[in-house]
Amino acid sequence: MPPSATLIEPFTERLHAFVTNPRARTDLQCYFGIGQPSGTPTYTGRRFEHLAGGGDRPDIADRITAEDLVAVHTLSVTVPAPVALDILEGPLGARLSDLLRAVPRGIDMADAAATVLSHGSPADQAWNALLDQTDVGWVIAGKLLARKRPQLLPVYDKVVRCALGRPHPSYWLALHAALRADDHALHHQLLELRTAAGVAETVSALRVCDVVVWMGHRAEGHACPR
Repeated sequence: MPPSATLIEPFTERLHAFVTNPRARTDLQCYFGIGQPSGTPTYTGRRFEHLAGGGDRPDIADRITAEDLVAVHTLSVTVPAPVALDILEGPLGARLSDLLRAVPRGIDMADAAATVLSHGSPADQAWNALLDQTDVGWVIAGKLLARKRPQLLPVYDKVVRCALGRPHPSYWLALHAALRADDHALHHQLLELRTAAGVAETVSALRVCDVVVWMGHRAEGHACPR
């Protein structure tokens, strides 16, 4: 069930504030290393979507590979070794592949039906299958799935949660509703921001959103929980 308008509105307002902040474009350029002077800090996460050709390449889109496990490491998380081995060689990997085959590929979150993201959907089942593993929390689970479906499933970590809160009933559905509001206005803003910053078109609107919020919130000096 989509979140109610009264619950979405504060979330959407906070999100819009980050996207429309004058520093959003330069934050994107800084993160992705575009036109930055020598000595500017680099972010390993700039390789998250592009490492080894991306996690949603047709030949590997429905299975989690060793390259995917390295890619999430660029976002400062590590999949525990026993879980990684189960994903690569065991029944967990087979289960996740079955679920991924049922998750649409090549579609933006803004264009997807809410049912694709709802409780009990294949994407939700995959998230819960990962969450059930020892020492795999919601951050790692979300980043792995974002690597496999970068246009559809967002990165959501503790910095973004600190910035935007924990919307009910889920971040996925709240973001979906925000992106679709007013004839997809926010989605189009993110695409325009990507173009203005010179970020590659292969970087999804969701990833632009994540980076803008993550960079903007950190710049404000908030002490987010680890």
